[in-house]
Amino acid sequence: MESNEKLVTAANVGDISALDQLMNRFKPLVKAKAKDYYLTGGDLEDLIQEGMIGLYKAVLDFDGAKGAKFASFATLCVVRQIQTAIKAASRQKHLPLNTSLSLHCETTPEAELAKLPDTNQNNPETLVLGQEAYHDIKTFLKNKLSRLEYDILTLQMDGKTHLEISQTLGTSLKTVDNALQRVRRKVGKSIIRYCRVT
Repeated sequence: MESNEKLVTAANVGDISALDQLMNRFKPLVKAKAKDYYLTGGDLEDLIQEGMIGLYKAVLDFDGAKGAKFASFATLCVVRQIQTAIKAASRQKHLPLNTSLSLHCETTPEAELAKLPDTNQNNPETLVLGQEAYHDIKTFLKNKLSRLEYDILTLQMDGKTHLEISQTLGTSLKTVDNALQRVRRKVGKSIIRYCRVT
């Protein structure tokens, strides 16, 4: 069995199989940590989702050169992500409902991305959390989507219709529709499946 550190290295150069192994290997840890906390206005599944986001961030941010073990680093990232969600929920009662990033497959990625925290809110903590979430999602999308897919998704999130997008980019309506279908598949395969409670 490959070490966690080798899998992280492989995952960060695009090895989806390595990422799968890591996410599945550490999912029991995430579930165990989530059970230790309570989220106002949320449930265990919400905490598990937050923990899986923390795990994914750990894969992206791990630096083996510092001598730490990935398992320790991942545990820290998972717990911090869960605690951050709880802290945000306690500061603003309805924050989990109004600004959370749900990773359920029933909704489209673009609809969920539109729920990211409004960075114009006056709460400094909400502002910081919103900017961090926006940056993480934007980076993820840029890495996973083609330029055309990213541009089309961005325009749709700005409220543009399929026709307006096709006119803006000089593409056909079919191209716009096909690109959005690919976006749904790519996002679904990369993150959403890790966050379901089994």
